[in-house]
Amino acid sequence: MIGALALGASTVYSQQVPAPATTPPPSLGAMEQLSNGFVSVASQTLPSVVSIRVDVESQQPEAPQGLPFPFPFGGGRGGRGGAPEVQHGTGSGVIVRADGVIVTNNHVVEDARRIMVHLRDGRVLPARVLGTDPATDLAAIKIEATGLPVARWADSDRARVGEWVLAIGAPFGLDATVTHGVLSAKGRAGLGQTSIEDYLQTDASINPGNSGGPLINLRGEVLGINTMILGRGTGVGFAVPSRLARLVTEQLAERGSVTRGWIGLGLQDLTADLASNFNLPPASGAIVSEIDARGPSARAGLALGDVITAVDGRPVTSSNDVVQTVTGRRPNDALTLAVLRNGQARSVRVVAGTRPDANNQRASRERGTAAPRIEGSRNLGLEVAPIPVQRARQLGVDRGVMVTVVEAGGAGERAGLRPGDVILQADQQPVGSSGDLLTATQDGHSALLVRRRNGQTFVPLTLD
Repeated sequence: MIGALALGASTVYSQQVPAPATTPPPSLGAMEQLSNGFVSVASQTLPSVVSIRVDVESQQPEAPQGLPFPFPFGGGRGGRGGAPEVQHGTGSGVIVRADGVIVTNNHVVEDARRIMVHLRDGRVLPARVLGTDPATDLAAIKIEATGLPVARWADSDRARVGEWVLAIGAPFGLDATVTHGVLSAKGRAGLGQTSIEDYLQTDASINPGNSGGPLINLRGEVLGINTMILGRGTGVGFAVPSRLARLVTEQLAERGSVTRGWIGLGLQDLTADLASNFNLPPASGAIVSEIDARGPSARAGLALGDVITAVDGRPVTSSNDVVQTVTGRRPNDALTLAVLRNGQARSVRVVAGTRPDANNQRASRERGTAAPRIEGSRNLGLEVAPIPVQRARQLGVDRGVMVTVVEAGGAGERAGLRPGDVILQADQQPVGSSGDLLTATQDGHSALLVRRRNGQTFVPLTLD
């Protein structure tokens, strides 16, 4: 067709050409394949994911505080004068055995007086707790039912940072919610929420109510159990890896408790400052800061200040490496530790035992009395005094000096010392007075062994 377009006094003729047929860009096919993959994986896994409703008796109308991963609570009928009231919580879980075993988080079912499980097929069934493991914030519960879909475990050790993952659960009580992201990191520790930390990190959107739900890979396998977030909407969530979750769940289902290897050590990472104070070359490892006098490590001859550089031939890059290896073993398993002591390499064989309960540990500590009165140590930026008898008993120590004053801007403050700390050693020599401290710091630096309520730690102290 020929048409005319008038432009002022001129006439311009143009030919109208039919628009070309719309063709999808080459990349669209790949995107559709990925989308279809997400749909397939979600459809495959959703039937095994459950929503968990719990009733918890509470003195307060608010949700319990301090949960590693809070989950939605609704108020019940309140009582007056501090009378208990029933709070209703929501969490998630995943069926891992055909006989009705479900893995979830300990904080979802802890102290619950009633647990109801909502299945994808519409069934609502009561559940009982088989066992809980606060050390990993995992729990195993059980429903009585047949024809249950069962999720498959993945091998989290083979998972790669950057691979796609899906999170499934009931955020804010919204059942069967699927979100996606990537595996952001592996081996996250030091978050301070559980005593055993080896988390997978993801940016898949997870929120309160996702607790206990699965993090799955693109094969529809459970890569981890979603446990914790760092604030809502941050895109930083954490899951217990399947390697650990599977081991814990199997033990809880069979015995109701978890038995782990224990060697009776307190550890901390070997920093550059500590390496310098111990006259060691810069290296990675875990330094022994505490030894249980009745534990396997004491019997094997390990000493304070030893640096563990490998366990069973595997290099140690942090104290968490040792913790994960030891807790993955059973009592009576033997471990070979590569150790640096006073700069000399040696090999130590330790046979793992069973961790005693906290009461027995406290009872086994020797009770101390106060040391003779001593003068302060102002040139160190702090003052020390004898340990009060009550404080000595609280900490289970019978030697050392207690920090009473930390001067602003001084060496003690820069080192992170605080009032109430008890200094046990300086450069691996016992401390009984301020004079001992002064002697140990004459060359301008010292590694102090400090006792606190939560254990012992080495603190590098450097003078101006």
